[in-house]
Amino acid sequence: MENAIRISCSRHNLKVVRDFVSSYLAAYGLSDLQLNQIILAVDEVVANLIIHANHEDESQFLDLRVMMEKQVFEIEIEDDSKSSYQPSLYKEPDLQEHIRVGKKGGVGMTLVNRIMDRVEFTTTGTHNVCRLYKRIG
Repeated sequence: MENAIRISCSRHNLKVVRDFVSSYLAAYGLSDLQLNQIILAVDEVVANLIIHANHEDESQFLDLRVMMEKQVFEIEIEDDSKSSYQPSLYKEPDLQEHIRVGKKGGVGMTLVNRIMDRVEFTTTGTHNVCRLYKRIG
């Protein structure tokens, strides 16, 4: 199976990404829970890059590569966004306060950080790379 795809920065491509990750991981016999958690984490990061970093500009692209090494799943997501998405500035929200005031949104990266074993973002000029890691063994 091909382990890389390129998508334009459109929300419509989120399903393409979910199907791509699901198809790749199908060979590894994950539980439904683990599979769906990984897909959710990838979906959240890709959505953030499409919406916040690339402003849904379909002339911009994300390149995704997946691999499995020593029972660790890795996905690498790259773009050349002019406005860098900087999750390092992200502060984990007070979830109890979110619930109390009924706020929607703003908890996606909290989920990603809790689901995945490691999350890395690097930027060189306008080239951004996100790597997500999850041990599946």
